[in-house]
Amino acid sequence: MPDGWIKCKTEATLYTLPSIAVELLQKSKNLKVWLLQGEMGSGKTTLAKSVVKQLNVDDLVTSPTFSIVNEYGNGIEKVYHFDFYRLKRDTEALDLGFDEYLASGNLCLIEWSEKVNAFLPDERFEVKIEIVTEHTRAIYYRVQP
Repeated sequence: MPDGWIKCKTEATLYTLPSIAVELLQKSKNLKVWLLQGEMGSGKTTLAKSVVKQLNVDDLVTSPTFSIVNEYGNGIEKVYHFDFYRLKRDTEALDLGFDEYLASGNLCLIEWSEKVNAFLPDERFEVKIEIVTEHTRAIYYRVQP
């Protein structure tokens, strides 16, 4: 892993994901913009589900691939989950109000963030998922800047 990345204490499986989500929430320093990075099928949405569950939000978390953004929670505290895989142009994110979501103060979990790099804040929490085997992942994180 490149400099500045820290590996989660435990190798990720479906059974260890809740404790990894807790670790990431603790290490995120309350940053509200999280970039979930990894190749297709690495588990970005599965990790997002676990993070949302650790926040005691009972909504069904699904991939926002076709809707681009899903909103979880009710009341004041919300979580926004983005999947920019299908974006053709980065400005499409602005058309759906991406800048307003980022400014909302709510947690924004962003998959395929490299497609909207120009609009991302400097201060963010980055999570990288690497496939180790079919059932295990290595998860790394870093706080930017």
